[in-house]
Amino acid sequence: MQNSDVVRVGLMGLGTVGCGVVRLVEEHQDDLYNQTGQRIEIRKVLVQDLDKKRPVPLEKSMLTDDPRAILEDEEIDVIVEVMGGIEPARECIRQALEKGKHVVTANKDLMALHGAELLSVAERHGCDVFYEASVAGGIPILRALVEGFSSDRITQMIGIVNGTTNYILTEMDRRGAGFEDALTQAQALGYAESDPTSDVDGLDAARKMAILATLGFHMEMPLEDVEVQGIADITTEDVQFAEQLGYRMKLVGIARSDDGKVEVSVQPALLPQNHPLSSVDGVYNAVYVHGEAVGETMFYGPGAGDMPTATAVVSDLVTVVKNMRLGINGSGIVAPYREKVLKTPREIHSKTFLRLHVSDEAGVLAQLTRIFADAGVSLEKVLQVPRSREKEAEIILVTHTASRHQLRQVLANVEALESVLTIQSHYRVEGGC
Repeated sequence: MQNSDVVRVGLMGLGTVGCGVVRLVEEHQDDLYNQTGQRIEIRKVLVQDLDKKRPVPLEKSMLTDDPRAILEDEEIDVIVEVMGGIEPARECIRQALEKGKHVVTANKDLMALHGAELLSVAERHGCDVFYEASVAGGIPILRALVEGFSSDRITQMIGIVNGTTNYILTEMDRRGAGFEDALTQAQALGYAESDPTSDVDGLDAARKMAILATLGFHMEMPLEDVEVQGIADITTEDVQFAEQLGYRMKLVGIARSDDGKVEVSVQPALLPQNHPLSSVDGVYNAVYVHGEAVGETMFYGPGAGDMPTATAVVSDLVTVVKNMRLGINGSGIVAPYREKVLKTPREIHSKTFLRLHVSDEAGVLAQLTRIFADAGVSLEKVLQVPRSREKEAEIILVTHTASRHQLRQVLANVEALESVLTIQSHYRVEGGC
């Protein structure tokens, strides 16, 4: 840190979040100074196009299209990375840390894939790396896990951590829209990208759950260990039957630890209508955390957008500056110290919703209940309705809690029945009865 009352920042990226960071730093100077005792100055900004018009007033001399102009500037104390992607962001952050510069990033993809590596570099060089904005936008969930739960042991985190999919499912539930219709609406409103694959396939949420599980369980959780299922196959009928049975359909991330063994997944799940996450609609996010000592807590707020995300970035920047004044940068980094042990299919338990198309003939339900009984799975709810096609019916089942191993056995045997025309869908049921 330079011997002055100014902390100089190199901003890498000037998209919507980067512009939000500039606005907050410029407009809140008095507040930032009173909180930190330092003035925060954005010294250089990395952009792709030097001549592009932007919604924030910056002198052209502050702009550069060369990362070295920021990384090699010895007067810059902190790098704020909001350009996204893996490379060159990873290499820029690594070089910044090796030069003793602290880092704030909003890059969930990078931290999910290479967070452990970058934190190790930061620890070696006594630097801070903060990434609150990488998960759930403006919700301070990462700081809560690291600081607020430091004396507790987290056993479970269930979250709605992708606003795009939550908006789509809300539209399917509240308006009866089909998936494609709801997706088109989300794109028209700017909630979904022109290529929504990362969102609707659950990959965005999976990256966030990998970060949450690593911090919450203190064990390295690579992305490949997160089981992922998206929402593209959910139909309006699935949503309607779920509601009829007292549930709401949500794409949820689940991270659960039992006796040192963990499961982490992202999947569509049915939640009871009185569950706190069931009322989280639209583009909002929420994370439900259970600790052994504190019990149940929930963090709720806007999960995306330029200003909520920029707020989280600037909050991390304030923490870096405070640490600089106290001389404790890098001391808060705690590498994962628990051994990762994943649950087997016999150790992962949940209720399950199944929707079957069957021949409308005597004895079908008896055949089904026999298969469930043979696997040791009992049924909690059964709903049978006629289909528009002659001699066909639809059977909707909700099981009591059973293992994934038992469910696979049931599905294989159900599929083999001649009277079962299609296993239309099956989803996890979470959160009690």
